[in-house]
Amino acid sequence: MRRRAVGTVQHRTLTAAVLAAAGLLLAGCTAAGQAGSGSASGKGEDEAVKVGLVYSRTGLLAAYGKQYRDGFMAGLDHATKGTGKAGGHPVEVTEQDDAGDPGKAVSAAKNLIGKGHRILAGTTDSGVALQMAPLAAQNKVLYVNGPAATDALTGINPYTFRSGRQSYQDILTAATLLADAEGKKVTVLAQDSTFGQANVAAVKAVLEARGARVGSVLAPPSATDLTPFARQVRAGGPDLVFVAWAGATAPALWTALDQQGVLTASKVVTGLAGTASYPVFGAAGAKVSFLAHYFPGAGGGNAVEKAMLDGVRKAGGTPDLFTVDGFTAAQMIVHAVEEGGATDTDAMVKALEGWTFDGVKGQERIRAEDHALVQPMFVARLNGKGATARPELVNSLPMDEVAPPAKPAAG
Repeated sequence: MRRRAVGTVQHRTLTAAVLAAAGLLLAGCTAAGQAGSGSASGKGEDEAVKVGLVYSRTGLLAAYGKQYRDGFMAGLDHATKGTGKAGGHPVEVTEQDDAGDPGKAVSAAKNLIGKGHRILAGTTDSGVALQMAPLAAQNKVLYVNGPAATDALTGINPYTFRSGRQSYQDILTAATLLADAEGKKVTVLAQDSTFGQANVAAVKAVLEARGARVGSVLAPPSATDLTPFARQVRAGGPDLVFVAWAGATAPALWTALDQQGVLTASKVVTGLAGTASYPVFGAAGAKVSFLAHYFPGAGGGNAVEKAMLDGVRKAGGTPDLFTVDGFTAAQMIVHAVEEGGATDTDAMVKALEGWTFDGVKGQERIRAEDHALVQPMFVARLNGKGATARPELVNSLPMDEVAPPAKPAAG
């Protein structure tokens, strides 16, 4: 466990994780009465606000967690105007490493709740987030999720919010690359895994509703010769190819798609991941359209984005894909405390519902009915290749254009 009063201790380098899938079952916490919505007003300015930052400091996807954590600390400094206080209350952050393990995350969260933490943040892994959310509801603590993108978190309960985007927003961004989906043929190229099949389902849900015909080409995750799958995609003559791919075979995949002419015969779209992934595309990168949650500069240099970039760099970090999620989480927490007080969780929830604010990406809104974070999304292209590859903004999509469908929050 690491504890700090924000604004009084130097930043430390940490690490963390992203997307997965997991179940919802978990045991309750004995500290429910202690951490629930208190009757105290929370107006005493000397009372600290205890925030538990639970994320994967270590693990397979740890680099993403470092981005999130760096953004969170910069966001807290910005939102509190350098004072480390929200509504007059000192903000005390306790960091816990979940290592991408839902069990470790739940254990850490229970420990934090038992020690009086009424706010939890973090979670770069979707499987972890799906277990943290019910815990927050059981104990009536505010839970602000991080980069975990699973759509299942939206509307899951009244105490769970998200500071990043969700998968549906990715697919809606990709859909804008088809000016008119009616009658168009779309092929999803993915690995035959839970991740790949989930992407097929999501693309079908969005684009078939708009009249497109959606099919898929699924490769075994163990496949190393990807040329046959590239040929299969090309033979189908799709108007749009949506690529959902992860792992060490990505460079071979993009080479095969380029060699088989897929990148010139069809419009090809995939998600823009972090800076470390840019060299993976090689020469193919210039021929691909990228849906982008965020990359440094995507916000057009607005004042909030500048504050994040400057804050992270000043602390020795490097802004990247998920830095924005940490920064946004800090903005949300500070607003919740300023408007709702330090102890009344229900008042914090009410303060966040419907809140529209200036974020790193532009204007954003927390939808009251299901706590979706309605936000701009981006389309980009890569210029250069290898270590010199850099994203360039092609299109910025207003938040309402890529808003996921609303659903009622669970009680």
